[in-house]
Amino acid sequence: MPSQKETQNHMSYADQLFIQNCKDILTNGVWDTDHEVRPVWEDGTPAHTIKKFGIVNRYDLRKEFPVITLRRTYFKSAVDELLWIWQKKSNNVHDLKSHIWDSWADETGSIGKAYGYQLGVKHHYKEGDFDQVDRILYDLKHNPLSRRIMSNIYNHHDLSEMHLYPCAYSMTFNVSGDTLNGILNQRSQDMLTANSWNVCQYAVLIHMFAQASGLKVGELVHVIADAHIYDRHIPMVEELLKKEPLPGPTLWVDPEVKDFYQFTTDSFKLENYQYHPFDHKVPVAI
Repeated sequence: MPSQKETQNHMSYADQLFIQNCKDILTNGVWDTDHEVRPVWEDGTPAHTIKKFGIVNRYDLRKEFPVITLRRTYFKSAVDELLWIWQKKSNNVHDLKSHIWDSWADETGSIGKAYGYQLGVKHHYKEGDFDQVDRILYDLKHNPLSRRIMSNIYNHHDLSEMHLYPCAYSMTFNVSGDTLNGILNQRSQDMLTANSWNVCQYAVLIHMFAQASGLKVGELVHVIADAHIYDRHIPMVEELLKKEPLPGPTLWVDPEVKDFYQFTTDSFKLENYQYHPFDHKVPVAI
């Protein structure tokens, strides 16, 4: 058995940041119980949170794939949602294998002009018409040193027609030498439900853009404006914080795929992914 020091040296870095962030929120955070809030639980009770403003996490994708081991992150489902948004550019839950978006879908399955819909809208540039994803691919190939390679799906013009405003709303890509880095801006983060999920997704996204553009992966910087823990999640978070992090897994990406639009959920595998059991059903505020 490795010594405690060795275990700490090899524990998942994503776990370390998750623990640090959650302890900070629970110890130094601000409650919103004095105010009326929009989110509710399934039974109609207001869903209150304790939060910290302005958390910034940095993950070096060259060293480790960022996923927590304190409980399982459903990697295939996370990648499926990522491809639904960024590759299919869909806003219909029928194009998604999981049911995580069902609460926000109408009778046709649409979530309105949100997420993938925004990435699929074409805009005019001097080089021609591109949607946001194709513009990123174009710039990474033709203008890799540009400081203008970014996406933004928080379109104020269409907010009234979105069933949920985007939480993770902007990616900024930056090439240093032959290395692709990215900054994910997120206005709101439910730490228990979605932190590891979103970090996994956007780490995979950087791998996708890098491989499709002949670049190496670098860093993912995750900027969270409002990092919060819901009141009914606190006992579950406290339980997770008592667990000993395990070593992080390795990401395998199919080396044969060079076209961004040819990646599938089978193009990615987490090798040696160990995680602690977690028997709770996590309630989601809507």
